[in-house]
Amino acid sequence: MKILADQNMPLVEQYFAELGSVERFDGRSLKSEQLIDVDVLLTRSVTHVNESLLEKANKLKFVGTATIGVDHIDTDLLNQRGITFTSAPGCNAVAVAEYVLSSMFALMQENACTLEGKTIGIVGVGSIGSCLREKLSALNVTVLLCDPPKHDAGQLDEHCDLDTLLAQSDIVTFHVPLVKAGEHSTLHLMDKARLKALKSGIILINASRGDVIDNQALLEVMQDGANLDLVIDVWENEPTILTELLDYVRFASVHIAGHTLEGKARGTQMLYQALCNLEGLTANKSLADFLPKPSVTDVSLQDTFSIDDLGQLIHLVYDVRRDDGILRRHLAQKGFDSLRKNYPIRRELNTVNISGARANMSMLSALGFNILNSGHDGGCS
Repeated sequence: MKILADQNMPLVEQYFAELGSVERFDGRSLKSEQLIDVDVLLTRSVTHVNESLLEKANKLKFVGTATIGVDHIDTDLLNQRGITFTSAPGCNAVAVAEYVLSSMFALMQENACTLEGKTIGIVGVGSIGSCLREKLSALNVTVLLCDPPKHDAGQLDEHCDLDTLLAQSDIVTFHVPLVKAGEHSTLHLMDKARLKALKSGIILINASRGDVIDNQALLEVMQDGANLDLVIDVWENEPTILTELLDYVRFASVHIAGHTLEGKARGTQMLYQALCNLEGLTANKSLADFLPKPSVTDVSLQDTFSIDDLGQLIHLVYDVRRDDGILRRHLAQKGFDSLRKNYPIRRELNTVNISGARANMSMLSALGFNILNSGHDGGCS
């Protein structure tokens, strides 16, 4: 088989070399000519798989995207052409949830307050929203959930409508797909009217899709003096983002919330498993075969450890302020895509083994740390 893979997808050669020849491509500049005689196309979110791209795809039988979202894929077209398609739902759920946790605790540190007692609204309760909800269950916070499609399908009893959630929450974090039309459209879900109505001091975190928040409207609202704490990982018109908005964002990053080493590699592994299944082959490779040992592996806590120290422990593994600094210092010179492509290694909480401080182990386990002798690996179900 001839396998064409996004240049930023990790471990493709390690997983797929035995299945065929692997060729890499730039995700934003893939041309239809490059798909001539290609059997397998492995993409990420920056590549739009549509009729124009597939115009010359004469042998294509499998398309996989190593992402949760599929708004960049014309799935109806693939189905019409008999091309097998798979995505990677849940591959980076842990990574994005931990990005949100890191952001929350960083803001609490810088604002000299505590997360305890806060009300946190989760908009979108798919793989990521559910994972975040599970982690937050370990903390003394109130969680509100908003997901109209799941509620309508009878899959979410605790549903809270969006405007009520916005009014009652201290922190709101978005984890919805980009849906451009219909009853449950998420395009500019946060329009100017909703942004203007937000209460002073609310924290908004967007690690879903840039178009969920009207970036120009957000800029205008902030310029008019709105008191909002913003954490933005995804932007409208990437890679040409609204740089004027950066002056009003507390923590900004280049669409990397899900880019832990584990999260990206899980996506590749899921595509590998799907292709093996299509070909009737045994998928005999796993993450453990390829991932390096992290630089920090074991932490011993003292009995004095408390929830007040939790942010310090989380930031030992990942501090969102690193990525904010990278964007602000290097965006103008290197560009959005280059920073994303060369994103430094980031690991997940479950790579750290925790011992000691037995009174807090259940909380740390739920957050994702690996507790020695507990058998818990920190994954979300």
